[in-house]
Order: sequence, then structure tokens, then C-alpha cells
Amino acid sequence: MWETESESRGRERVSSLEIERHDGMKNDAFVRRDQSWYVSSDIPSDLLVKVGGISFHLHKYPLLSRSGRMNRIIYESSRDSDLTMIDLDDLPGGSDAFELAAKFCYGIAVDLTASNISGLRCAAEYLEMTEDLEEGNLIFKTEAFLSYVVLSSWRDSIVVLKSCEGLSPWAENLQIVRRCSESIAWKACANPRGIRWAYTGRPSPKWNSDSKESSPSRAQPVPPDWWFEDVSILRIDHFVRVVTAIKVKGMRYELIGAAITQYASKWLPGLQDGSSQLADDGWSQGAGLHMIIAGTGNKDDLTGTQIREQRMVIESLISIIPPQRDCVSCSFLLRLLRIANMLKVAPALVTELEKRVGMQLEQATLPDLLIPSFNRGDTAYDVDLVQRLVEHFLVQEQTEPSSPSRGETPHDSMRISSGPNAKARVARLIDSYLTEVSRDRNLSLTKFQVLAEALPESARSCDDGLYRAVDSYLKAHPTLTEHERKRLCRVMDCQKLSIDACMHAAQNERLPLRVVVQVLFSEQVKISNALANSTLKQPGEPADSFQQLNFPNPTRRQLLEGTPQSFQEGWITAKKDINTLKFELESMKAKYLELQNDMDALQNKFEKMTAGNSGPTKPGKPQMGSAWSSGWWKLGKITKINNSDVQDMSGAHGPVAGPSEQGRKGPRRWRNSIS
Repeated sequence: MWETESESRGRERVSSLEIERHDGMKNDAFVRRDQSWYVSSDIPSDLLVKVGGISFHLHKYPLLSRSGRMNRIIYESSRDSDLTMIDLDDLPGGSDAFELAAKFCYGIAVDLTASNISGLRCAAEYLEMTEDLEEGNLIFKTEAFLSYVVLSSWRDSIVVLKSCEGLSPWAENLQIVRRCSESIAWKACANPRGIRWAYTGRPSPKWNSDSKESSPSRAQPVPPDWWFEDVSILRIDHFVRVVTAIKVKGMRYELIGAAITQYASKWLPGLQDGSSQLADDGWSQGAGLHMIIAGTGNKDDLTGTQIREQRMVIESLISIIPPQRDCVSCSFLLRLLRIANMLKVAPALVTELEKRVGMQLEQATLPDLLIPSFNRGDTAYDVDLVQRLVEHFLVQEQTEPSSPSRGETPHDSMRISSGPNAKARVARLIDSYLTEVSRDRNLSLTKFQVLAEALPESARSCDDGLYRAVDSYLKAHPTLTEHERKRLCRVMDCQKLSIDACMHAAQNERLPLRVVVQVLFSEQVKISNALANSTLKQPGEPADSFQQLNFPNPTRRQLLEGTPQSFQEGWITAKKDINTLKFELESMKAKYLELQNDMDALQNKFEKMTAGNSGPTKPGKPQMGSAWSSGWWKLGKITKINNSDVQDMSGAHGPVAGPSEQGRKGPRRWRNSIS
């Protein structure tokens, strides 16, 4: 405990108050018989005082000399009749405190301890045992003990604050709660090397509990969470006072959040804490809270008093959570939110808690997000709550770059994860959540669609998770119309599906036919583009993203190996058909060239025959040919047109020389007329 040797000697002097009396009475001791206390004295008692069902057979004079209240009660009642009984049921501290006060009045030694000092101080104030009646009265003695002994000791401050729970409002009015809270806060924030380790709670597993004072070795470092267990035994209103005082003194917000987490695990039956060990840089891997719902997790298992007490604990904890991000885990906030909804906590505090969850939603896990619907709605899970959490997350993502959170430092801002990464994690979380809740037959299509479209399209680089959720919803709702199924499938982008998802979708009979066609088309385009890029890649071109990341550039064989077998078989069949058509085209071209050569030879013979039979013609005047010449002229024109078409067709596949074309010149051009 926090005390020096001089303070220990002061404790010995103050804790035993022995008063020498010269009133002629033999003040040996108090004797208890059943529910009554008697004074061992030769003088019979003349006053009966009843406090909380306990009777005290006392004398008027010792009480009149020390208590202003007893003096006034006896004096006012003596004018009418001789008073022999006083009822003090409203005395703070009860019969135990009055017993000590009565012994003090009789001069009997009173042993002051941290357990009885608060009740005795309040009883002295109630009985008005001031310095006006006698110097060194009980108020002065108890105040001296509080100031010089209790407030200098960590253990005694905790014990006194714990004992003040049944002394409201006296302990508040006498500033006992405030002084003990500030003393605890000062010691928690001070250098722990000066602590003489005395725990008020259960023995810490870190130290040897067999010794008189559980103390760490001097070489062993003091853990930063050494004060968690002690303050967790306090009632919620006193715990709030201590945490508030600790905040004012500048305690690290991570430690404050950890203390709040441990307190919640101890006082809320829906939370159980695994380990409160705090490492130098945060929680250890074994730390955290694990949700345990007692029985069926229904608040009907709790009594009205328990519900009110737990509601007050939750509302108080929400109000004292530090505003900084990551001071408590998102898992703890979601479990606190679950119990808050179950116990109908004030809506304003629930909204504040939802905003806190939205600040760090990317840290959530699926089991924590599956919060039951306590509003007796149609759905098993509270989908509307998750929708609000996503909205708070998006608002926080938009405001973070421009304005830091309240109470955040630049160092804290650097710890906030980047927007795209956080959105991607939330997108995966929402996809998993939709897959889980889609099995609920009472989940409406509108709620599913609104939650699926809550995040922007850029948050998802792959829509496999959405496809899995859509397929699960279709499986659980087989009665959807064609229009509703098309509307449901609009939430996913077919171009963002992986090859495995496309293969599954192509064989999924639950999907609309239009969606299946879109999936197949988009996948065919992907494969074609991948093969084209692999084929057309030139050695001199700059390195792509694979080379920048020191990955080898994928070859055509690697791309084909990564393609499903069915797509590979279809591509091989199509390639065979293309090669067959190319061969047939080349054969027809060779035959056509042979026919063209034969026709050229025939035309030359015909021209010679025509020139031999006809005389000379005048220049510039066309000679009228016979029907044979007209027919050959038309045939040549048709051949010229067909020849140009064939050249256009063969240009796309590259010129292929036929066997008859090798070693000879190309055919001469046709003339438009025969001269």
C-alpha cells in the first residue's frame, strides 16, 4: 500500500483512540446479549437507543457531552416527559457505526480501520459530534484518520470507497467519495515503482500469494494493468468517478479502455473476459471478451432489479468510453451493443454506441455481427442495425481525411487504416453476413438488396461473396418470381466474378437465363483478352505489373492451364474448325487461279482469231464485236470483281501460294473491252 514509515507510525497513533474519563463510571467494556448491548457499569442505564433492530442500553450523560443531536433530542423531549427511548433507524452506518460512536463517548478504545472509518465518519456527522462540544471530538478524529492514513494508502482508499456504497448521500456530501476517487486516480497514474503491492481483490496470478504482501521482485517490470482488478470491485457510480478522475490526469486511453473492458466482463453476465493481461503495445493474443449468453440469452431470465442494474451499468460504461479510436476493441463494442439492445438502453446512448462501432467496423468479425433481433421482428437477425453500422462507417470514412476524430492526435491518425483497405474488409464482412442471414425465409428482398448495395462499387474487386449470398438467398426463397430473381441478381457485377464462380453460375438453374448468358459472355471476353495479350506481347515492350512485382510474365500455356477444362475443350474445337476453313479457302483459291489462267489463254486465242478476220479500224472508233466478244467481255468483268474479293478475304489470313502458282508470274490484269 502507499505509505511510508512515518505514516505507519501515524496510523498506530490515530487508529486507537483511548480517552481517559473522570466521570466516576467504570468503563470496562460493552457486553452484547442477543440483540442488545449493555455497558458494564455500576450505574444502571437510563436511556434505550434503538438502531436497525439493535438495542443499546446506555446513559444520557456520556452521549450529551459528545453528541449535539442527542443533546438536542433529550433536551427538547425532557420538557414534556422524561425520555427513556430514542429511535435512530436513519443513522448512516447502522448499528455498527453507532456502537463505535457510543464506545467513543464512553472513552472505550476504538479501533479505526479502512472498513469502518466511512460509516463512523458519517455517523459522527449525523450525531453532530463537533469540536464545539469537546476538543478532539469524533469528527476531528475520523477526519484525521481519513486524511493522513486512508488517502495515503492505495488499498485503504479502495476499501473506503467500496464501503461508501451504502452511505449515500452522506458520503457524497462529506466529500469522502470525491477524495478517495482522486486519491485512487493519482496513484494509478503515478510511477508504480513506489507501490507496496497490496491488492484488495482476489490475489493476482502474477505474484506469489503465499507471502505476507504479494510483491514482485525488484527486477521484474510492473505491468501497466496492475490497478484493473482493484477498481473493478467498485460499484458502477464510483467506478465512473474514478475513471473520470483518471482521464483528467492524462492516463493513456488504451489503458482506460482496457479497464472498462475488464469491468464490463465482471459485472455483465453476458460478457466473460478471457485475460486482462496488457502487453506494452496493446492486448495480447489471448486477451479479449467472449460472449456467453446465459441460458437462451433472453432477458426474461433476469429479474426486474437485475435488468435495471445492468442497464445502468451499460449506460454508464458507454458514457465513459474514451472518444479515441481503438481504445476498446470492435468486438467488445458489438457485444455491448447486443446487450444494450436486449435491455432496451436509452436510444441516444445506443446511437452513440453504433457510431463507435462504425468507426472501426473493419475490425469486426461475423459472429459478433450476428446480433439477434430483440424487437420481435420477422427476421431472426437485426439487419437494420447492420445497415446503420455500414452507414456510420461510410460517414466516418468520408470525414476522416478532412477532420480527425475528437481527441485524436496526429500519431493516432496514422494508425487509422487506409480507406480502400478498410472498405474492402467491410465488403467481405457484409458479404459473409448476407450469406448467413439469407437463409432466413422472413428476410425481405428489399432489405437484402439495400444492404448489398450499401457500399460503393469500388469497395469490391471481386463479387464472389455477393454471388454466394445471392445463391443462398435463391436457395432459401424458391418462390421468387422471374422479375424478383432478376432484381436480386442486379446487386452483383458479372464481370467481377472469378472463373470458379462463373463455372458455378453457368450450371446454376436458380439464376435467370439472362444472367447466365452475361456470365458466359464476360468470361469468354476475359479469356480472349488474356490469350490475346499473351500472344501479342512483344519482347521490347515495357514490363507490366507482373514484372514490376518480380513475378514472371504468364505465357500462353500458363493461361491455358489456369482455364477450366470445359473452356479449354471448347477453345480447341473452335481452333480446329478455323484451321479447316483456312485449308478449304486455300484450296478454292488455287483452283480459282488455275481457271483464271485457262481463261487468259482462251481469251488470247480468241483475240487472235478476231484480229485475223477483221480489217483495219479507224482510231478512236470502237469496233462492234459479235455476240461472242460481248459475252467474253462480261465474263472478264465478273472475274475481275471476284478476284478482288478473294484478295480481300485472303489478306486477313496472309497470302497462301497454291501449288500451281509457284515459279510463275501473276496473271495480267483484265481489260475492260476486247479490241
